[in-house]
Amino acid sequence: MNSFLGIFFHAIGGFAAGSFYLPIKKIKNWSWESGWLVNGIFAWLIIPWLVSLLTVPETVNILSKAEFSTLFWTFFFGVLWGIGGLAFGMTMRYLGMSLGMALALGLTAAFGTLIPPIYEGKFNILLETTSGLVVLTGIGVCLIGIVICGKAGILKDKQLSDEEKRQGVKEFNIKKGIVVAVFAGVLSACFAFGIAAGAPISDLAIQNNAPVLWQNGPVFIVILAGGFTSNFIWCAYLNIKKKTYKDYCSEKMPLKRNYFFAAIAGTTWYCQFMFYGMGSTQMSEHDFASWTLHMAFIIIFSTMWGLITKEWKGVSKKVILTLTLGLLILMASTVIIGIGNQLNIPSK
Repeated sequence: MNSFLGIFFHAIGGFAAGSFYLPIKKIKNWSWESGWLVNGIFAWLIIPWLVSLLTVPETVNILSKAEFSTLFWTFFFGVLWGIGGLAFGMTMRYLGMSLGMALALGLTAAFGTLIPPIYEGKFNILLETTSGLVVLTGIGVCLIGIVICGKAGILKDKQLSDEEKRQGVKEFNIKKGIVVAVFAGVLSACFAFGIAAGAPISDLAIQNNAPVLWQNGPVFIVILAGGFTSNFIWCAYLNIKKKTYKDYCSEKMPLKRNYFFAAIAGTTWYCQFMFYGMGSTQMSEHDFASWTLHMAFIIIFSTMWGLITKEWKGVSKKVILTLTLGLLILMASTVIIGIGNQLNIPSK
């Protein structure tokens, strides 16, 4: 195992997560739910199966041998994670991208990282080892970086005129936004819980000669099937309610273009968890910290795209300096977590 190789994989995954929405913006004349559902078919169904079958040929056999309870809880956490993703969108609706992203991802990072070791009774062990303490320090530094990036977003929002604020966040509501952000943060962290629940499936993959880097492929199939279920129900409901189901075959729509970019977006989206799974295999006994790294890199690269697309154009130097400080702290946290994992001193 090499934790710095793991961090490299997590960086690629974060880049994919921070970039997948770019092709979605290329979809023309479709409703949000239509584009999101087609993107999801590729991201949560087609690509997970394709990648797992190519890298773990015994995928079907492995899943057939898994216990029902393992499959159920892995799928169930996937359903909750899917609901969290929908709630994440509502967070953006009530708080805007800057404040909403900081709150939701910050809570997701905290819950997704710390609850699994607490649930498994391993948290005390972390406090008794040098490596565990260093990793926990890195997680704390990461959360500080997320808060500072969120502060930059708040400062940016304050510099907008009232008219610009209404254009950016038409339904701004701090009370509703915070409630939904907490809801989104907890449920979005369920992806990490799903990986923990699916550990017996990855063990079966190893027993069936799956490469270590790809052992989580069959687990992702089950988690993402759950996520697809909750998203499909909601998108189908909106399609029927708004009569946007015609989007998928209307001759008035640029169908080839839309399906192409939805497929690219879905494939890019799945790459985040493909590399997340590869990275977590390199993080030794502290692989729970993978979730923190994932959130950190998402913020780093999504902010990078925001700068490139001039989303921060016109803000003051104070805002840019605050944002830069937050990003530097996030980068530092990934190094600290990597060092902690590399130490990997056994518990007393």
